[in-house]
Amino acid sequence: MENYIYGKNSVVEALLNNPKRINKIYIQKGIGLDNRLKKIKELAYNYSIIVNFVDFNKFKGQFEENVNLQGVVASVAPVNYKDFDEFLKERKEKEGFGKIIVLDGVSDPHNFGAIIRTAAAGGYDAILIQNHRACPVNSTVEKISSGAVNKVDIIKVNSLSVAIKKLKENDWWIIALDVHTENNYLDVDYKNMNFALVLGAEGEGISKTILNMADFKVKLPTNFESLNVSCCCAVIVYETLRQINYT
Repeated sequence: MENYIYGKNSVVEALLNNPKRINKIYIQKGIGLDNRLKKIKELAYNYSIIVNFVDFNKFKGQFEENVNLQGVVASVAPVNYKDFDEFLKERKEKEGFGKIIVLDGVSDPHNFGAIIRTAAAGGYDAILIQNHRACPVNSTVEKISSGAVNKVDIIKVNSLSVAIKKLKENDWWIIALDVHTENNYLDVDYKNMNFALVLGAEGEGISKTILNMADFKVKLPTNFESLNVSCCCAVIVYETLRQINYT
């Protein structure tokens, strides 16, 4: 079965950042070529990628109902997940401190895509997910991320608890977002340490096993019961950047 990504931004970002993933590009027959579609044609030509003009009925059943393909679909190789041990080794060789996001049970592709986009925009090193109880990188995730899956490492592991244990053994601090704690996310000093932000699924939250491994448990104070997990991610990511870059 072929893997597809769709939408102008997703395809452009894939062409700019990881063109080897792309096997072929399809553009809607009869559609007017705006600047983004012209850019896609130009980049595809530069990388010797075939562009076919086709009737998009070809893609019925490949995507969620009522999605806007924006006149372009690319056949791609699956995302190459980063090896966890390789990531830790490479991170040690880099300057400065590392920062990653760990997702425990986040299964909604729209949330996952938005979190990837935030992580890439915030200069985070990677996102860590589990093989089960987690959304894979699919076409919806790629579309929502606007191609950010090509800019941040995605790591998939069999066990989050084992991975977190290994992070702690390698001098990483674990910061879990927990609606039940009294600790404010603003009170943590995110500078001068490697840290992993752990976010849980809406409703269920982070598992007790993972919560018990956290060095810090923090919450975002709100007048509502809870925020969407991708919104929470954006808020805390930009607080970490504010501290690291401006304090």
